[in-house]
Amino acid sequence: MEMGQTILEAALAAEIPYPHGCRSGNCGACKSELVSGEVEMSPYSSYALTEAEKEQGYILACRSVPWSDCEVAWAEAADTEVHPIRRLVCRVRALEDATHDIRIMRLEVLSGGPFSFAAGQFARVSFDGLPSRDYSMANRPDEPLLEFHVRLIPGGAVTPYVAKTLAVGDEVRLDAPLGTSYLRRHHRGPIVAMGGGSGLAPVKSIVESALEKGMRQPIHLYLGVRAERDVYMEDHFHRLAAAHPNLRVHYVLSEALGETARRTGYLHEALAADFESLDGCMIYLAGPPVMVDACVRTARDLGVRRQDCHADAFYTEADRPSTEAAS
Repeated sequence: MEMGQTILEAALAAEIPYPHGCRSGNCGACKSELVSGEVEMSPYSSYALTEAEKEQGYILACRSVPWSDCEVAWAEAADTEVHPIRRLVCRVRALEDATHDIRIMRLEVLSGGPFSFAAGQFARVSFDGLPSRDYSMANRPDEPLLEFHVRLIPGGAVTPYVAKTLAVGDEVRLDAPLGTSYLRRHHRGPIVAMGGGSGLAPVKSIVESALEKGMRQPIHLYLGVRAERDVYMEDHFHRLAAAHPNLRVHYVLSEALGETARRTGYLHEALAADFESLDGCMIYLAGPPVMVDACVRTARDLGVRRQDCHADAFYTEADRPSTEAAS
């Protein structure tokens, strides 16, 4: 191990498939128990590692530099899936405008496979020499095309290219799969999957995979958006719900303009209104950090166990400097 290397860097250099995501202390995917030894941690987001978890002996492998020989155990050892990380070359097969600012991109893998992933994981995606960005797979793992939902960030370095320039036939490069907020296939309790905006992508993969695998427990899918124009894939999910009586679909508008027959408010408020207890439920969350954080707090207040709450906060590049400075 080289001087100054983090635990995660050392593990990956040794070709150990250590679970991780952002590598910047924002996502919590590499959260681990420090069994023995001492480490120094660089600044990280309190979302990724709470003060209570730190006091219990947990660390973030991506931010921890050992001061001595250390023994660590990944915090999510049960019901895990490990898929080899591949460097894929893909071709754009289809592009579809889902809303005024979300574009659905479907890719065919040309080389670098075989590729496998767990429903809910994400890829590090590169377009035509631009900086890489992380996007979640929205398709089921058994489907041939990879599907991504890309939301336009005005003034961004990458998403305007996807919105205006990317064309069918273009090549796209991926490093994948990444992330630990994926479907726990052995869980038999109710599932609550919540997506904010384009955070629908990974929960779509999770819900559709659960149904495809014949999981019969109640499944609640929530999509939180600002206004009516941000609602998408509604017909698709209503068809799924009609075919699967255990699926319930809920759309929630946070900034409804004028009269609406839809539910209004925030996702965490809908969660609190719909459930007296979440004990025994498996929770999957994806979307803006503020939404994810509020839903995590509400879910824990309602009794969900820490290990049953799997969250993927969608940080933009503008978000990262502030969160990396937090501790």
